[in-house]
Amino acid sequence: MSPNDFVVRGAEIADGTGAPRYRADVAVRDGRIAGIGERLDDAVTIGAAVIDAGGLVLSPGFIDMHAHSELAVLADHDHLAKLGQGVTLEVLGQDGLSYAPVDDTTAPQMREAIAAWNGRPEVDADWRTVGEYLDRLDRGIDGRGIPVNAAYLVPHGTVRMLAMGWDDRPPAPAELDAMRAQVVQGMEAGAFGLSAGLSYTPGMYADTAELVALCEVVARYGGYFGPHQRSYGAGAMEGYAEMIRIGREAGCALHLAHATLNYEVNAGRAAELLKLVDEALDEGVQVSLDTYPYLPGMTMLAALLPSWSLAGGYGALRERLQDPGTRARIVHELDVTGTDGANGVPGHWERYEIAGVANPELRGYVGRTVAEAAGEQRPAEFYLDLLLRDDFGAGLLMHVGNEENVRAIMRHRVHTGSSDGVLAGDKIHPRAWGSFARYLGHYTRELELFSIEECVAHLSGRPAAVLGLNDRGLVKEGYAADLVLFDPATVDARSTFAEPRRQAAGIPYVFVNGALSIDDGHRTEALAGRSVRRPRG
Repeated sequence: MSPNDFVVRGAEIADGTGAPRYRADVAVRDGRIAGIGERLDDAVTIGAAVIDAGGLVLSPGFIDMHAHSELAVLADHDHLAKLGQGVTLEVLGQDGLSYAPVDDTTAPQMREAIAAWNGRPEVDADWRTVGEYLDRLDRGIDGRGIPVNAAYLVPHGTVRMLAMGWDDRPPAPAELDAMRAQVVQGMEAGAFGLSAGLSYTPGMYADTAELVALCEVVARYGGYFGPHQRSYGAGAMEGYAEMIRIGREAGCALHLAHATLNYEVNAGRAAELLKLVDEALDEGVQVSLDTYPYLPGMTMLAALLPSWSLAGGYGALRERLQDPGTRARIVHELDVTGTDGANGVPGHWERYEIAGVANPELRGYVGRTVAEAAGEQRPAEFYLDLLLRDDFGAGLLMHVGNEENVRAIMRHRVHTGSSDGVLAGDKIHPRAWGSFARYLGHYTRELELFSIEECVAHLSGRPAAVLGLNDRGLVKEGYAADLVLFDPATVDARSTFAEPRRQAAGIPYVFVNGALSIDDGHRTEALAGRSVRRPRG
């Protein structure tokens, strides 16, 4: 028997389908579920370790449909942010910006462009293609693997940068062909689809036709399009309608990333978004979405800038910010008209909180709003100065959400869970460490928006179906033993905005591919995660 073979005795099983819980024993052998029942065959139990469930719920491991852990899983052995709350699979390559495919020119540009999300950990980034990055995940830390499993989306902005740099224009035919070829390579290597960041440069320079052309490639492979759409503020409904149009015209499955509606302009408008989704589903468009269970959002501070100011990259932006006339134009857009980067809403500087900085000398600003930190200086001017002083590495918390919208969207039949967890920075969003436990604690036990079985399905079986996985996401014989034991009476997020790096409560056991990774709440030495690649056929 393998040292990872075990039997869970007397668990209340929420199997990931949403069906009522039932009591049974579960045997795991060679990393897979070998038997489920009251009396299991001796062949799968003799010699196996026994874990007494003792009133705990056994569920599939949770799937984070929107994660930013591309470097963290290669640098952080413990990865308690995710393992501690029961996440056993993360979907990486989000928001159209990630680390593959790249070349020798774009690799360092990408490291700097998203340092506010991922930091600058010391990782041997010896890959260039998507396939090489997935191989690097399989090798993992010191050749032993990674803490959790990881899937990947081909990032549109990275592909566009590789084909045509940071230019604000439509691609030439040869450039579009080059982009399509990169998507083919990524899908062939095992990516699950294409992500996009349409309020980030250079992805925001793409028009609908460009995205349809790339999604047609994704559709041929049975993958999905996962966009961060153009606006979650003033143009939110138009942005969602465009994404649905892309899915329809390309014949491609659509998964709306961190689906939300922010700012006062969208208060109480969730029903309008869900009507768009339902109408598309009725037409036969394959649509799903994910959310995180918090009101504030988080991104890079530079994301608030108008897209035109970032054309050509950060070097060109630095020159523009030092030109008085151009700088005055940017300030006017930030404060008066609202930039496309800031969702078309004039600056809410009293709600924009500085979440982290790259320059240690600027840490005194962390945890303060831009308005507070600016003092007597105009907030927009202070904001631009801070970007320059921090070499565009600062992070941002945006306190602009709406609880009514959050609750309505998370109850929808195609909803899945996510964290959108940014792990780097001085003051990160607590969603990185708490989203899945908050779903089970706050929204299920306290508010009773879900039954336990329903919530587990949102976090496991349903996202596995979106990914097209046929051996994960359920407690089912033959499936990979990605499993979680949690206490329904105590499970909850302990991370807060004041203390965001606190391990979730009430999740004493987590298994990744059958390896005990969290034991009685404590991290083990296991590194059992690997890349998960899109199933063929």
